Amino acid sequence: MHAISAETRATVDEVLDYARRRAVYEDVPLDKPLTPRDLSRLASGSITADGIGARRATALFENVLAPACVTTDHPAYLSFIPSAPTKAAIAFDLVVSASSVYGGSWMEGSGAVFAENEVLHWLAAEFGLPAGAGGVFMQGGTIGNLSALVTARDAARRRNRELGRPDPARWVVVGSAEAHSSIASAAAVMDVDVAKVPTGDDGRLHGDALAPVLDAHGDAVFAVVATAGTTNFGIVDDIASIADVTSERGVWLHVDGAYGLAAMLVERMRPAFAGVERADSLIVDPHKWLFAPFDACALLYREPDKALLAHTQHAEYLDTLTGSADWNPSDLGIQLTRRARGLPLWFSLATHGTEMYRSAIAYGIDLAREIADEIGARPGLSLVRDPQLSVVVFRRDGWTLADYAAWSDRLLEDQQGFVVPSSHRGEPVLRFAIISPLTTFELLTGILDTLV
Repeated sequence: MHAISAETRATVDEVLDYARRRAVYEDVPLDKPLTPRDLSRLASGSITADGIGARRATALFENVLAPACVTTDHPAYLSFIPSAPTKAAIAFDLVVSASSVYGGSWMEGSGAVFAENEVLHWLAAEFGLPAGAGGVFMQGGTIGNLSALVTARDAARRRNRELGRPDPARWVVVGSAEAHSSIASAAAVMDVDVAKVPTGDDGRLHGDALAPVLDAHGDAVFAVVATAGTTNFGIVDDIASIADVTSERGVWLHVDGAYGLAAMLVERMRPAFAGVERADSLIVDPHKWLFAPFDACALLYREPDKALLAHTQHAEYLDTLTGSADWNPSDLGIQLTRRARGLPLWFSLATHGTEMYRSAIAYGIDLAREIADEIGARPGLSLVRDPQLSVVVFRRDGWTLADYAAWSDRLLEDQQGFVVPSSHRGEPVLRFAIISPLTTFELLTGILDTLV
């Protein structure tokens, strides 16, 4: 056994000391990006033949590199979809790395896989899936959606073989015009076509609009994607009517709930997600509204055996794993090598309990409604659409995209907030994406005060 050197111990202590300071720091700065020229001037030369040492490397990261990254869990980070991991989840993420846990197989990581499955089974029950449902934590929503669609196409191919029916010249996945960009990305990777269905005036995909598109493409359609909380507006599709149409035609239903499906943990919000329980697969990203660190996507299947058929990799060196009846997470998605990325969420849930999670999600929904009412009452500001979840989209009357961009730059330069422009039907707009329980009404109104 080799003794750990004093230098190694000092390196670990240096890193853990910074991690501890950062994790418990109560007033984390919002920070902002630097130009390539500035970073080249301030941070070049760190990779050398003999190394610069842990202390200098840590100082370089803490004082130069980290401040050049916008802090995604800052309460004033309101763009895209923020992150707001609990301190428990952040701390345990260190444990996951320090433990060198491999989360790809039961043989090598049964304890970690068991804990991850505890979370996945809890989520499946919350979403109304049957007892046999299960899944895996993937890298993010894009990989989760891709894995689910690969499973759906494989199931369609197997059904065709059972029926003695040829595969179509081109497979088709169907979703709304508001579906996340990762669906088109997955289709490009899979070399399949995408058919987009217009949403109603309410921004939702409805079954009556979906049906004629499915009929037009016939057996070429292998999956329909419903969105449970669009990124731009937080709108939930009419999943129940979509499920009626897909079940009638025997088409796989996938629900992309990367952002919004977490709201189903709030009892009063559940009617908005009616039909999710009929999904063949679904995703939700814990690094969004379930307060876990980057990166984690919970991918769930109604019938996990179909995912095993699609994704299990076969090779001589894997025979020991694939020849057993164990539950191997790597058999349920496209990633073979995987860290146990569900463990930080498991630890946070085990530490704080599910009721705290429900309360934190409900807070974001209530705050969105409160600030939407404030926007509606302010002269010169107007809502683009009433919020359904925790995204509020609004406009400053008379402003152009250049006006919004200049205002956004000033807001970040002053370290008051990170709010970048978005667009809707060609119109530039602003949006607040509220995730963090530390985001307050006063913080948001302070940002509105600058829109003059």
